[in-house]
This record gives sequence, C-alpha cells and structure tokens, in this order.
Amino acid sequence: MKVIYVDIDETICNRESSTDFGTTHDYTKAKPIQNNIDKINQLYDQGNTIVYWTARGSRKQIDWTNLTQQQLSDWGCKYHELRVDKPFYDLFIEDKSLRIEEV
Repeated sequence: MKVIYVDIDETICNRESSTDFGTTHDYTKAKPIQNNIDKINQLYDQGNTIVYWTARGSRKQIDWTNLTQQQLSDWGCKYHELRVDKPFYDLFIEDKSLRIEEV
C-alpha cells in the first residue's frame, strides 16, 4: 500500500477568495467536492495511508487547524493524518504528482 498526500483546497473543496489569489481566503465558506472526496475515501478503503496536507494560513500565520479538522469530519473524509505545514508556493514541480482528475 502507499502513503498518499492530498492537498485540500481546490482538490477536495472549493474556497472563496476575498482578494487576489494567494492573499486572503475565507476557508469558513469552503464547499466540498464530493466526487473527489469519494475518490480519496476509496483509496483509504483500499488500505492506503491518506495524509491531508495544507498550506492554509502559511502566509498570514493563521492557525486553521480546528476548522480544517471539523470540515474534514463534516465532509466525511477518511484519513490518517492532517498536516498543516505545507509551504506556500506558486508552482510545485514533482515527479510523482497526479491531479485529482487522474486518480
């Protein structure tokens, strides 16, 4: 089985931006993308280790952990770990990446 890291925003939910991209987001208004959550839950059910990894608050040093945990619970997300230490970046280049559409 595999260890799979999954981004949250724009992967399993849509978020609202109150200003330009990358500056301020209102995560309280995030809406789940159920089809994508179902895909990740299926990977969990197959025995894979699911780690949700987010950069929420990394630029503004705001702790969104409690809200994020509650959202994952409310949305029915199956996972082993939530990590909130993902760095903020403009582009991620990686040899083992997949877009959610490819799962």
